[in-house]
Amino acid sequence: MLMKRLAGLFGLGSRASPEQRPRLRLNEPDMPIYAIGDVHGCLEQLLELEAKIALDADVLPGRKLIVMLGDYVDRGPASSQVLDHLNEQPPEGFERICLAGNHEALMLAYLEGRCDLSQWLEFGADATLLSYGIDPVRLSQVYGETSQIDAIIRKTIPRAHIAFLRTLPVLVETPELILVHAGFRPDVPLDRQTDGQLVSIRSAFYERAHLLKRIVIHGHTPVSKPRLEGRRLNIDTGAYCGGPLTAVRIWRGAGRLLQTHPSASHEDAHQTRSP
Repeated sequence: MLMKRLAGLFGLGSRASPEQRPRLRLNEPDMPIYAIGDVHGCLEQLLELEAKIALDADVLPGRKLIVMLGDYVDRGPASSQVLDHLNEQPPEGFERICLAGNHEALMLAYLEGRCDLSQWLEFGADATLLSYGIDPVRLSQVYGETSQIDAIIRKTIPRAHIAFLRTLPVLVETPELILVHAGFRPDVPLDRQTDGQLVSIRSAFYERAHLLKRIVIHGHTPVSKPRLEGRRLNIDTGAYCGGPLTAVRIWRGAGRLLQTHPSASHEDAHQTRSP
């Protein structure tokens, strides 16, 4: 349904393999784009930021696009509710595309039986499970078999959420801009890079960022303040650990930052590298 609705707005980029997630190319380069950083279950901040975006966009012509940069689940208090919200229609006057982050990839891997619950829990899945009314500690106390715990969790997660996780694209590009969750190797063609690299890369991206030919908007590693470093802009400002939720508007070659109010002191909290 989403891909059909956006068929006129996007073209499909190349894929390295049939199993790869979609990579989208924007066919309307003059369209205002609002990229939103890592949400991590912070629904209230997302709603606040959407209201600010709607107010900002009110004076701009035509339809606008919101690109969510991934990591909607884990760590924050309302992952299930965030997925519900993103499955609904976008704000009036906007299209919306949600990219995959490494947390969505891992959640889906668990739900499809490709990794253990313990692996997902290392990434903050306890908060996600609680948002579905599942207490993983209580489950482990009541059920002795891991298979029983897995069956209960996988039965509880709505099918609509699983379908959402399966269909998330991994990248949006324009002639001047690339939007992606984590980044990529600037010295390797995009069509030769895996989904795993695009949602999880760090040092190989940062250390070669001077080779970038286009502006790259990404998240993945929390920072205290978004700052354009060469052609790379990280807008993950750690909403789940007290920082603001950040968006950047890109239109006609210029950028403008929009943020929610931080919920607590966070000057040092975002410098820690997180999976």
